[in-house]
Amino acid sequence: MRILRIQTLRGPNYWSIGHHKLIVMRLDLEELANTPSNEIPGFYKGLKTVLPSLEEHFCSPGVRGGFLSRVARGTMIGHIIEHVALELQDLAGMRVGFGRTRETTTPGVYQVIFEYIDEQVGRYSARAAVRLCRSIIDKQTYPQSELEQDLKDLQELANHSALGPSTQSLVKEAEARDIPWMQLSARAMIQLGYGVHQKRIQATLSNYSGILGVELACDKEGTKQILRDAGVPVPRGTTIRFLDDLEGAIEDVGGYPIVIKPLNGNHGRGITLDINSWEEAQTAHKTAKEVSRSVIVERYYKGFDHRILVVNGKVVAVAERIPAHVVGNGRSTIEELIDQTNLDPHRGDGHDNVLTKIVVDATSESVLKKQGYRLER
Repeated sequence: MRILRIQTLRGPNYWSIGHHKLIVMRLDLEELANTPSNEIPGFYKGLKTVLPSLEEHFCSPGVRGGFLSRVARGTMIGHIIEHVALELQDLAGMRVGFGRTRETTTPGVYQVIFEYIDEQVGRYSARAAVRLCRSIIDKQTYPQSELEQDLKDLQELANHSALGPSTQSLVKEAEARDIPWMQLSARAMIQLGYGVHQKRIQATLSNYSGILGVELACDKEGTKQILRDAGVPVPRGTTIRFLDDLEGAIEDVGGYPIVIKPLNGNHGRGITLDINSWEEAQTAHKTAKEVSRSVIVERYYKGFDHRILVVNGKVVAVAERIPAHVVGNGRSTIEELIDQTNLDPHRGDGHDNVLTKIVVDATSESVLKKQGYRLER
């Protein structure tokens, strides 16, 4: 048994009117071409033991356990691989259900078609399903450790390509308007629509985003100046480059508490909040300079941090940005609590996931020190 080809479908296709995201695997059963499952010693028992959740697959009988009853009576391996590929995705947290298996004009060669949510997860599931069934055919089992590794790999693939909160909101809005969409591999872009009507977005940027607006949004001081000119309250602040100018800048903004941050930074890198001493200010200046040549010094105000998404002039999503934190349980150290928190599958590296993993750096250690804590206690 060998895979001849794996094809990814991303739009209207021959196999389904309603399901546009499909994996099509061309599979040569070779020596198993004329061998149904009930003629393979130990296969039914091994499959049911390895994946007991297949009991939930109705298949053509239309009842719970319908698929496994077909395996017991005898069905072709290609059909079984279809269901295994679907179940692996389901166990990894991606609900899929559509599948078809059809014999081609070449004897022993089948087209195995099944639904996917994430393209890389779907392609991995195809290969893993073949590997799992091959193992059960040869050894009547599939090692639990390998199944767990497959599911871990599938979850990591899904998390890696998961849409960020802003992009997810835009995609949901597109779905509500019956606009088809697909992920593109180039620069994490999303395509909305097809053909001459297609549009592309990257996070909240689109082909309608003007270059001047994008450049200005990256310039904190320039943005603040425009807001100030429009009568929007902004914190007192100034921009400096050298440490010698820091003391005067602190006086200009009205003294402590202050914020020091890079002029051209993003994602919160290099920012230090609630600075109340000259020693803290010097350290914060050094941290900000690692990100940008120029540094902003501003008066610090406590409050809430929100990100607001507007589509077609209407607010469609609001996210409150909450600083990284852990909650003690009376037993674990802060370092252990951070490790436990980072196990959340919604957390990832960078800012592409719904949540970001907590990273221990100089800023977080400074925050702990202010509160009289250390990582190891």
